[in-house]
Amino acid sequence: MFIAVRTVQLWESRLEFGETHLFVGSNYVVAIRHDSGSGYHRVSERLQRRPPGVRTGTPYALYLVLDLIVDQFRPVIAAMQERFGALESQLMSGAKASRDTLEKLYAMKRDLTALRDAVEPMQDITQDLLRVHTQFATKELKAYYRDVHDHAVRVTVAIDHLRVSTSDAMQFNLATLSLKQNESVQKLAGWGALLALPTVVFSLYGMNFEYMPELKWPWAYPALLLGTGVAVAVLYRRLKRRGWI
Repeated sequence: MFIAVRTVQLWESRLEFGETHLFVGSNYVVAIRHDSGSGYHRVSERLQRRPPGVRTGTPYALYLVLDLIVDQFRPVIAAMQERFGALESQLMSGAKASRDTLEKLYAMKRDLTALRDAVEPMQDITQDLLRVHTQFATKELKAYYRDVHDHAVRVTVAIDHLRVSTSDAMQFNLATLSLKQNESVQKLAGWGALLALPTVVFSLYGMNFEYMPELKWPWAYPALLLGTGVAVAVLYRRLKRRGWI
């Protein structure tokens, strides 16, 4: 039997994907690793101190290799959760939403998608071993192989939760950017309305009309300034109350 399994590890805060090829026979397990991982020394150690009632052989050796590969996903998931927590704290702390934050969230979602593509096939592999290849998933080792399957399922579920949370965070970031943009437009519109009122009044009095209201009244100019100032103050108060300024 031939099994191809995707592997992943953290390398300088980056996800490094690899692949392991397993050739399994009645009395041998050959693992060819296509990455720069830590190796399978742990498998050799566990073979030497196997639990009571379990025979050393191909079924147990295959289980140990698959179990090691699935366990290597756990620190990666923990690092991704910590990475998302840092981005979420940045968003919820009231920090200024920016394109850089959105790019980081998108990069994380892309890594999660690649990680899920690497983990998900492990469920099918363990299911096939339990249902079809019973010569490897023997009666005494079924619980062990089922444990590997359960771990793969939990890792996949954790990845899906992180993907949903990342998508929600991206939507929140976009909504925050849109809200701040709307607030800026409102403030510009509010100040524009304040400037428009005296502009209209003074532009009318700047025209050369022969007959102008209160043109020959001595207090016309101060009254005009006072009336315009009152109108601007009332408009400013109304706009301020509605949050436009």
